[in-house]
Amino acid sequence: MTQASMAAGTILSLNNIEVIYDRVALAIKGVSIEVPQGGMVALLGANGAGKSTTLKAISGLLKPERGEVSRGELRFLGHDIDSMMPQQRVKLGIVQVLEGRRVFEHLTADENLLAASAVTGGSRAEMQRKRDMVYGYFPRLHQRRAAQSGFLSGGEQQMLAIGRALMTNPKLLMLDEPSLGLAPFLVAEIFEIVQQINRQEGLSVLLVEQNALAALEVVSHGYLMENGRIVMHDSAAAMKLNPDIQEFYLGGSEGKNFHEIKHYSRRKRWLS
Repeated sequence: MTQASMAAGTILSLNNIEVIYDRVALAIKGVSIEVPQGGMVALLGANGAGKSTTLKAISGLLKPERGEVSRGELRFLGHDIDSMMPQQRVKLGIVQVLEGRRVFEHLTADENLLAASAVTGGSRAEMQRKRDMVYGYFPRLHQRRAAQSGFLSGGEQQMLAIGRALMTNPKLLMLDEPSLGLAPFLVAEIFEIVQQINRQEGLSVLLVEQNALAALEVVSHGYLMENGRIVMHDSAAAMKLNPDIQEFYLGGSEGKNFHEIKHYSRRKRWLS
């Protein structure tokens, strides 16, 4: 964590949390994470590592999947949020953009933004201000604002999903695999916009990604998760230089795609 981030304080902290499903299956094992106020942090790892479960523990979306936080502490802006309902957490400033670009496909892009603004209420002028902000960051959405969302491209739908989250006045924006299924140039564009939002709005961001290479280009530091545990935590610069991260998550010296790596040529040091 940088000195600036430490000085600004911590907006979110997870202390040794465990998550179980159906009162039997242990999915998250003693996870501790901090997101600094105004910071941008990545939670990295392969599919099934427990990243999405961690986000749902924070946003309160575990219960519909028969999951629960069985141990540990979740604090947001000094509040213990474990007993709060999801809607209470949204009003407190926590918003999660779910994996899969989930938008109201039968509504236009503009109607999607209006629907999201109803979550926190506010005046018509405030709603217009937020909508103008979203269109300022995503001019392509403004061009397509009257189009039915189901007919938007994958990249445009991801922009809309992020835009809807911004309409709720968030203090913490959690993005679950925003690069999934998108072309590299779109991933770079969306990540750059999220980085601009982080800097200009002072919005804290927790970014869950399998695409470690893209994520480490925009965050200040990251956590690496495997099998429900945090196995590494360091600055983004240090993680990019770490030989194990390079080998297993950045494609090694040959620059292979992370998703194409089937076998490891050497043992991960954190498992030895």
